[in-house]
Amino acid sequence: MKPMADFDEGGGGDGVVRFTGNLSLASLGTLPERLEAVSGHVGVVDLSSVTRIDTVGAWVVHRFAARHDARIEGLDADGQHLMDQVVAADVPVSRRPAYVAPFRRVLGEIGDAIVISIRTLHGLLGFLGATIIALFAVMRHPQRFRFNAVVQRFEVVGVSALGIIGLMSFLIGIVIAQQGAVQLRQFGAEAFTINLVGRITLRELGVLMTAIMVAGRSGSAFAAQLGTMKLTEEIDAMRTIGVSPMEALVLPRTIAAVLLMPLLGFYASLISIIGGGLLCWLQLDIPPVTYVARLREVVPITDLYVGLIKAPVFGAIIAIAGCFQGMQVESDAEQVGTRTTSAVVQAIFLVIVIDAFFAIFFERIGWL
Repeated sequence: MKPMADFDEGGGGDGVVRFTGNLSLASLGTLPERLEAVSGHVGVVDLSSVTRIDTVGAWVVHRFAARHDARIEGLDADGQHLMDQVVAADVPVSRRPAYVAPFRRVLGEIGDAIVISIRTLHGLLGFLGATIIALFAVMRHPQRFRFNAVVQRFEVVGVSALGIIGLMSFLIGIVIAQQGAVQLRQFGAEAFTINLVGRITLRELGVLMTAIMVAGRSGSAFAAQLGTMKLTEEIDAMRTIGVSPMEALVLPRTIAAVLLMPLLGFYASLISIIGGGLLCWLQLDIPPVTYVARLREVVPITDLYVGLIKAPVFGAIIAIAGCFQGMQVESDAEQVGTRTTSAVVQAIFLVIVIDAFFAIFFERIGWL
C-alpha cells in the first residue's frame, strides 16, 4: 500500500515545508484541509521525498505555494513538467468579455475582414499558380494525365446538371419576357421584348446564372470532397506514395469545369430563349417563326462570343475556389461545412466581379 500524502513544517523557523508520500488523488486524504491551517512564513516547498504526484496533487501544492509566495523544489523532470502545466493553467477566467466600444468593435471587425480577404486572395492566386504548374507538368508527361477522372467530372459537372440548369433557364426566360413585355407595353413597344430576351440571355444571364448554379452545385461538391479527403488523410497518403494531389484531384476538376462551362452556358441561353419565345407566343401573339427571325436580326453574333469567352473563365474560378477551400480543411469535420460555404460564396462573388470587368472590357472594344 502506498504511503498517504503528508507534510512537515520543519523546525527552527527555516520556512521549509517538506511533502512526503504519494501526492495523488487517492492518497491525499485530509491534506488540503490541513494545509489551509498552516500559518507563518513559508519560503520553500520541498517535494524531494514525494514518491508520486498527479495533476490534483500538483494543483494542491501549487495553490499552497502561491498562497504563501513560496518556491517549489525537489521535483524530477516529469514532475516539474506537470507542475509547469498546472501553473500555466492557473489563470483567471473572465465570465464576461471585456467591454469594447461599438465603434472600435466595428473597426476591428472590418479590419479582420480585410485581412482575411487579402490572405484568401493571396492563397487563391498561389493555388492558381500551383494548378498551372501541374498542368504544364502533365503536358510534359502525358502519361500522367488522368483521362478517366476528367470524364467522371464531365458527368458530375455537366450531364447531371442539365436538368436543374434547363429548368432554371426556362423559367428565367419566361420571367424576363413577361417583365419586359409589361414595361414595354406602356410605350407600345412590346415587340422589343424579343430584343431584351435574346441579348440579355446570350450576353449575360445565360452564362452568369449557369455559373452561379455550378458554383452552388459543383463548387461546393469539390470543397466537400477534398475537405473530407484531407480529414481522412487520403491526400497525405497520396503524397507519401508519390502521387501529386494537384494532378490527381485538382486538375481533372478544373479541366472539366473549364471545358463544360461554355457548353452549359450556351445550353442555358438556348433554353432561356425558348422560354421567352413561348411566353411571347402565348401572351404577345408573336409566332415562333417571327420570333426566330427577329432574333436573327437584332442579336449580333458578338453577344454569343461574349458569353462563350466568359464561360471558361467562370469555370476556372469555380473549380479553383472549390478545390482551394477543400484543401484548407485542417482539424475537424466542422471545417468541411465552413470551407464548403466559403467556396460557394467566394466563387459567386468572384464570378460577379469578373463579369463586371468583362462588361467594361467588351464595352471598350465596341462589342455592345
